[in-house]
Amino acid sequence: MTEFSVRPLEANEIDSLCELAHEIWHAHYPGIIGKAQIDYMLAQRYSAENIRASLVRSCWLAAWHGQTMIGFAQAFADESPSIWKLDKLYVRPDHQRKGVGRALLGRVTQQAHNVGAARLILRVNKRNTIALAAYAKYGFRIYGQDVLDIGNGFVMDDYLLEMDLLP
Repeated sequence: MTEFSVRPLEANEIDSLCELAHEIWHAHYPGIIGKAQIDYMLAQRYSAENIRASLVRSCWLAAWHGQTMIGFAQAFADESPSIWKLDKLYVRPDHQRKGVGRALLGRVTQQAHNVGAARLILRVNKRNTIALAAYAKYGFRIYGQDVLDIGNGFVMDDYLLEMDLLP
C-alpha cells in the first residue's frame, strides 16, 4: 500500500493542484467528454485565480505521497448549510485503488459532519462508469439527473448522487 497523507491545501500548492488536474483530466476524460470540452472545463475550473479565491469559502484537501501531490478534493456548503457539495475528488491514475480517494472522501465527510451537514451531494458524468462504481462503493446513491449547459456548446450530462451523513 502506498503511504500518503491528506491535509488542507495551502495557497503555495495551487500550481501543483492545477498541474495535477490537467494530468488527471487528460488521462481520464477523453473517451467521456473529448479533448475540447476537457480543455474548456479545465480553463473554467482550474485557474490558479479561481482556486485561490475559493480557498476561503471551500474545504480544499490535498493528498501527498512524499513531495508529490497525488490527489485532491473540494467541497462546500450548498444552498443549505445542511447540504454539502463534493465538487471535486480526483486521484492520479497510478495511485487509484490504494485508499487515497477513500481518505479524501473521509476527510470531506468529517468536515461536513462537523458543521452539521446531513447530506453530501455531487454530480458525475453519466458515462463515467469508473467514478459511478467508486461512489456506489462509498455509499452514494443516484437521486436524479441533470443536463447543464456550461457554455461554448458544451453540456454536462450527469447523474446527481447523494449520501446521508447522519446515522
